[in-house]
Amino acid sequence: MPKSATRRPGWRDALLLVGGYVALDWASHIHRLHGLDVTPWSPAPALGLLFLARFRGRVAPLLALAIFISDAWVRAPQLPWLLACGQALQLTAGYWLIAEVLRRRIGSKGVFANRPGLITWVTIIVAGTLLNSLLLIGGLTLTGYLPKAAVGETLLAHWLADVTGILISMPLLAMLLDERSRGRLRQLLLGRESLSLLTTGGVLVLTFFAGEMSELRYFPALFLPIAWAAARQGLAGAVLTIGLTQVGVVVGTYLLGLSPLALIELEVLILVLALSGFFIGVVVDEKQRVSAELQQTLRLAAAGEMAGALSHELHQPLTALLAYTRACQQLLAQGESGDRLRDVIDRVVAESQRAADVVSRLRDFFRTGTTRLERIWLRELLSSAAARFATQARQQGIELSLLPAPPCALFADRLQLEVVLRNLLANAFEAAAERPPAERLVRLSAEREGAAQVCITVEDSGPGVTEQMAEHLFEAFQSSKASGLGLGLAISRAIVEAHGGALWAEVADRGLFRLTLPIEEATGDAA
Repeated sequence: MPKSATRRPGWRDALLLVGGYVALDWASHIHRLHGLDVTPWSPAPALGLLFLARFRGRVAPLLALAIFISDAWVRAPQLPWLLACGQALQLTAGYWLIAEVLRRRIGSKGVFANRPGLITWVTIIVAGTLLNSLLLIGGLTLTGYLPKAAVGETLLAHWLADVTGILISMPLLAMLLDERSRGRLRQLLLGRESLSLLTTGGVLVLTFFAGEMSELRYFPALFLPIAWAAARQGLAGAVLTIGLTQVGVVVGTYLLGLSPLALIELEVLILVLALSGFFIGVVVDEKQRVSAELQQTLRLAAAGEMAGALSHELHQPLTALLAYTRACQQLLAQGESGDRLRDVIDRVVAESQRAADVVSRLRDFFRTGTTRLERIWLRELLSSAAARFATQARQQGIELSLLPAPPCALFADRLQLEVVLRNLLANAFEAAAERPPAERLVRLSAEREGAAQVCITVEDSGPGVTEQMAEHLFEAFQSSKASGLGLGLAISRAIVEAHGGALWAEVADRGLFRLTLPIEEATGDAA
């Protein structure tokens, strides 16, 4: 439901409510039933509920006026004016109660934001309109205006009219009253998805003119374009297609003169199709929203992993900057102003630029997830990764061995590959730490696989990976650590695959992870 507005309704709001209510009631005015114009489809209360939800009780008098005008001009029942006023006030109070319950139970979260909200909306509308119809028909019966023998038939007709009218029309009217939603509907009408609307029109023609009217044997075929629009464009597509379906039914009813019984059956079928389309659309919207939130979460988590690597990257230039700055102070204290001082200042500038480049990478990754490719020697990459765990290896009594790597270079983002190696080595150290001190081993090695790629292996003496673990090991939020998010391996695999490689774990009695990366070039004298 829309948020309650703090402003009072203006004259445009009043004109839209009263004029719109009367116009919708006129469009649905089809059959008379026991002196009452009870139609199988009553969309006008949907407009009243939307205004009550937006302005609350401030528009109640306007809604009562709209109901009274509609009864007097459109329906023209043979009711005394005092009874007609009482009927308008009673219906307004009932719709106000429904709007208040919707506002309290759903609030600003939105009726159509998720499946629970949609189910709550349907439940409140069904129960609220039933209570409202009971009060209305009961009052007419007690006053003697409605024969007792017709109470059941009239009650069912009035209730079904309100239920179908509100549930079918309210989503479309809500979107038409919202500026952003109107733009979305306009795009659907003018875009490629308009094909589903043309399909709906074709099925309607087939239903009415080839389906022998009252039998409606082809009408379930309308589910196909409704489901297609909902699956492609979410709730907006379903709402627009269902709205077109309802308009087509009203036009066909006027042209073909369907009987009241056939029209009631038709409206119930449309209601079932509409609710099915709404649920499909809400599920699609939920999936898209969750997917976008998950992508953002993964990006932030990846940025956290990158920040860990950046802390190591920044440590060296910042340490160098401190050393060079102190050297400048000493040279100035000695009166130096020549080449030695200029050389140290040049080093300060270079290290400052190096630190700025590192920070720039993190900023770019936060914004767009972009990578910065450069030529990296494999031996240098592995040596740097292993060196960062040397202190931890000594503290935990873990034997860390780095086997000689083949002389080749990679064309990759150094920082991202360091994230991958840091994750794999960190996991290896945790696994090896579970073994007795004499059996703690972590090995980092690499070997050529053909002429185009290299395979890097991270091995540890831990318990290894079982077949059951291997099935879900690289899925997001799957972690065996109490403090882990289960994102490290998922991010690592994504990074490796973005570089044209692969990352997997082998089932063994020890930890064994392998990743392959394409080689940029090979040389016999690489550092």
